[in-house]
Amino acid sequence: MATDSVGAPLRVGVIGLGYAGNVHTRGYQKIPGVEVVALAGLEDDRLRDMGAEYGILNLYHDWQDLLARDDLDAVSVCTPNFLHAPIAEAALGRGLHVLTEKPMARTTEEAEGMVRAAVKARRVLQTAFNHRQRGDVQTLRRFIDEGVLGRVYYARATWMRRHGIPGLGSWFTSKELAGGGPLIDLGVHVLDQALYLMGEPEIVTVSASTYAEFGPRGRGMRRFGNPKMITGSGFEVEDFATAFMRTADGGTLTLEASWAVEGDYRDDFGVLLYGTEGGAKIDVKVYGWEDTLEIFTTQAGSPVTVRPASVKGGGHDAVTASFVETIRSGDWSAHTGLEGLKRVRIIEACYASAREGREVFLGEK
Repeated sequence: MATDSVGAPLRVGVIGLGYAGNVHTRGYQKIPGVEVVALAGLEDDRLRDMGAEYGILNLYHDWQDLLARDDLDAVSVCTPNFLHAPIAEAALGRGLHVLTEKPMARTTEEAEGMVRAAVKARRVLQTAFNHRQRGDVQTLRRFIDEGVLGRVYYARATWMRRHGIPGLGSWFTSKELAGGGPLIDLGVHVLDQALYLMGEPEIVTVSASTYAEFGPRGRGMRRFGNPKMITGSGFEVEDFATAFMRTADGGTLTLEASWAVEGDYRDDFGVLLYGTEGGAKIDVKVYGWEDTLEIFTTQAGSPVTVRPASVKGGGHDAVTASFVETIRSGDWSAHTGLEGLKRVRIIEACYASAREGREVFLGEK
């Protein structure tokens, strides 16, 4: 590791050349005193193009070669899901701080190994939950902190695409490489939003179902975005998932996530909350950010709906900035990946429930 000195220049490597790798790189380059010194990825053309676009000279085909550098402080892991755990553990073993894309890992076992590595190395491990940084989410959190909703006892979190399978035959649709379909890809984002807004309640039971009605028939493909790398796999994951969860404090949370479903959706997500003093809804259409938040409460005995103005929010820029701020603070003990691990445990329990056709208690072996 290059330096532990608070305030010293921070040198970062980015592993992965897709959308996440690009936004992490751009985010770091906006932060004074941070330099992205190396990139790694398997697609030689993309590697060369990204290096030229961002002015990065040190380019590696293999992530192991990037981690072998002795001048790095931190890395971003922006690879397919199956590589998150091995890269993060190797980087932490080298004494580097790690920011990994969501999901933190495919399984609880992988995520626990990453947390152990962070604790042993005494380094920061964070998961990039960029949608938590949206302006509407941050605005709603302030209303909740001020007591406007009272005690939140119910939440519904959804991310629904009508035609949104990322790429048939890509790593996204491989159970081994991705760990699952829209539940682990999209559902984890709105699960994070709901838990964050509810105050991180403990999930004690889940009951879930998954469906693969369109992908196996070659239907429901995404019609926009960059093409995904083809790995040779077919469609091995779900294209729709639904889950019902109970919290330790008596609350409930429902979750829906879809890549393909015949419904009135394009690429829409949101969170609905019911509290003892008020309710709230975030309803986002195709990544919009204006007029997405409503607060429902009662004033002078009459129902009132408030539509607060929200800014766009920081997205991945806020994620990378928070990661750098945490590193520079020198206080790393509370940043060992536990939030990411919690979400992985819940998602894995949902898959177990769907597979076994029963309610699953978290903590079961």
